[in-house]
Amino acid sequence: MPENYTDPSGNTEAFRAFTQTPEAAAPAEAPSRLPVIIVGAVVVVVLVALIAWLATG
Repeated sequence: MPENYTDPSGNTEAFRAFTQTPEAAAPAEAPSRLPVIIVGAVVVVVLVALIAWLATG
């Protein structure tokens, strides 16, 4: 480690500054599930249409 490194747990002021950084304060957002839902709905519609077409066939 470099000699000028300050351990954030070494004093209260450095620890508070460390914990209030944007990287530590904001958790990463989960990716959207909307594309998965749309693809699933399209697959269901296609399967129902295929089964209906085969049944009337």
